[in-house]
Parts: sequence; C-alpha cells; structure tokens
Amino acid sequence: MTQIPAGPAPVAAPLPPLSTTVAGDPAGPGVLLAHGATGSIESNYGALLPALAASGHRVVAPDYPGSGETPRATGPLELDALADAVVAEAVSAGLETFTVIGYSMGTAVAVRAAARHPERVRGLVLTAGLARADARTRLWLDLWLRLLAHGDYTAFAQTGALSAFSPEYFNAMSPAERAAVLDPDPTRRPAGSAEQAALVGRLDTTGDLPGISVPTLVIATGRDELLHPDHSRYLADHIPGAAYAEIATGHLPMVERPEEWQDLIAAFLAEHGL
Repeated sequence: MTQIPAGPAPVAAPLPPLSTTVAGDPAGPGVLLAHGATGSIESNYGALLPALAASGHRVVAPDYPGSGETPRATGPLELDALADAVVAEAVSAGLETFTVIGYSMGTAVAVRAAARHPERVRGLVLTAGLARADARTRLWLDLWLRLLAHGDYTAFAQTGALSAFSPEYFNAMSPAERAAVLDPDPTRRPAGSAEQAALVGRLDTTGDLPGISVPTLVIATGRDELLHPDHSRYLADHIPGAAYAEIATGHLPMVERPEEWQDLIAAFLAEHGL
C-alpha cells in the first residue's frame, strides 16, 4: 500500500470532558468502544453497544470532542491525548482491563491505546481501519475539509454518501433512503467533524503495530470506497498474530452488514475469553 509522510501535528488544545455511555454488567468483561471520525457512538455502535451489554459485557463508550454530547475541542485533536482520554473514561467507569473495539479512525485510537496502556488493553477489534492515510484517503479528507470550511453541506453529504456506501448498496436504496443520507442539514453531522477528519490525515500508528501483543481481530470492509481494504490488510500483516476477516460491505458495516459484523466480533470475544 502506498504511503506518504504525515505532516507535522499542530499544537493540540486540552480536550473537553468526554460524554460517555456506560452499559452492561459491572462484573462482566470490559469493552471500550472507539468510534470513527465524523461519527459518534450512536451512529457507529448504536446496535453493537446494547448487543455487547446483553451478552454480559461492561461497555464504556465515549464520544470524541464534537460528537454526541461532548463539547467541541478548541483546537486540533492529537492521537495520544485522545487515546489517553478514552482509556481514562474506561478506568473511571471501573474497568481495570478491557478489549478496545475501534472503527475507522477509532482503529488508530485503539492501537495507540494498546501501545500506551498495555497493562489495560487485553484485546483489539479493528474494523475498516488504517495505520496511516494514503494519498487517496488524503484526497477525500482534503475535499471534506474544504467543503466544511465553505459550509457546503449539500456537497459534503454527497461526498459522504459516495465514500460511505458500496455502489451496490447505494444503488439499491429507495428514493426516501437516498434522500435521507443526502440531507444537507448541518446538524446531522457532528460539530467536531473537521477536527476529527484533520486528525485522520495526521495520525500514524505504523510504529506501534509490531509491539502489539494482545489478541487482535482485523475486519476489512471489502467494498470500501473510503478506506481500501489494503489498509486493513496492512494492519493484519504488521500486528503479530492478528486474525483477519473481510466483509463484503462499504465503509459502514453497521449499516450494510450489521449481523455479519456483530457475529464476527462476538465469536472473537468468545474465542479469547474477552
């Protein structure tokens, strides 16, 4: 996979307090959820969270700055600080150790959390992820940031739909479903979308991967128009002992193939006693 160097990170501001959902059996095995950029716990894990809680897990699910009820950051986001913040939420909720389930940008948050807090992280599930943005991903990010800066929410919704869904899924939508995903209402997008998207362009966890020693499942999204499955293959190839699975879906497995996605995660957690 072609990689290009990440640019220097701007000076980050202190993070606001994270709004965090906690659910499930307090005595159950811990799970920490890390959502994707321009997403939220509700949009990325709205169905998985209650399923994990129902299976006996204690689930901690923080929203990043500018997502859910978390206030927007006053400056750029930084990966170390974000990883530390979500781990702190899990510890504050009473989890001593936990599996981190990361989606999209959340895979980098999960990997960095495991690298910085190896005494806490027992396992990783990484879906539709990346270690570092390639040239094509950077082009998507640059387009999103330009549209957000100009307040062009119609075009932002259009590019979001093109990057989020597999062609066959989008083409099979009803007119009403298509209209809903193309709704330009800016309140439908997290307020912190720009800061989160900018972080995707800067993050780099390539140096963390060889040191990951916990059970890891990498789930590739095989019809992904935003993050090519080669990104997931890179993660699986460079994390020692990582298992690899692929779902025939676009970037949103929780929308296109939710049962298959949840089943893979549940089987992995059960196999490793996580």
